[in-house]
Amino acid sequence: MSKKALKKYVRELSKEELEEQIEELYDRLKEVREFYDFVFNPKEDKMVDEAKFKVYKEYFPPGNRKAKKRRSVAQKFIKNFIKLGVDPSLTIDLMLYHIEIALLYNGEKEIRQEAFYKAMLKAFEDAIKFIDAESRGGEFNARLEKICDLVNEQQWQNQRAFEMIMDKRY
Repeated sequence: MSKKALKKYVRELSKEELEEQIEELYDRLKEVREFYDFVFNPKEDKMVDEAKFKVYKEYFPPGNRKAKKRRSVAQKFIKNFIKLGVDPSLTIDLMLYHIEIALLYNGEKEIRQEAFYKAMLKAFEDAIKFIDAESRGGEFNARLEKICDLVNEQQWQNQRAFEMIMDKRY
């Protein structure tokens, strides 16, 4: 259904019919519930804290469990934050936090899988694109430079790619 057709359909509904449909959507679709819960009670800081906790657990799980190091966990939260319209600075904070935790983990236990380094480079690129799109460069430059410094210090196999991405910004 096109947006134009939807608008026409919605205009033809009575107030009661529209209310019924919204309630039904709320009951049936998790995404609609999340949207309205966020709209009426954002609690953005709590959402970010929960996301950071889960990202941290990916690299530093409690007990003797093995770290999974999945980029997809952070990515799922980031996509959801963007979809809900969470304050961009909080979304960027999570994007950079994910890379910083990965660096912390790699500093303790060097990772040998090439896929890890590719995923972190992609996360870094995505963060920079989002930062630039939101015109928040100055606010996060120190953290971006710190990430590049740590990548060089830990001698990541793709450290030159990180530097090239940063060089393009200036």
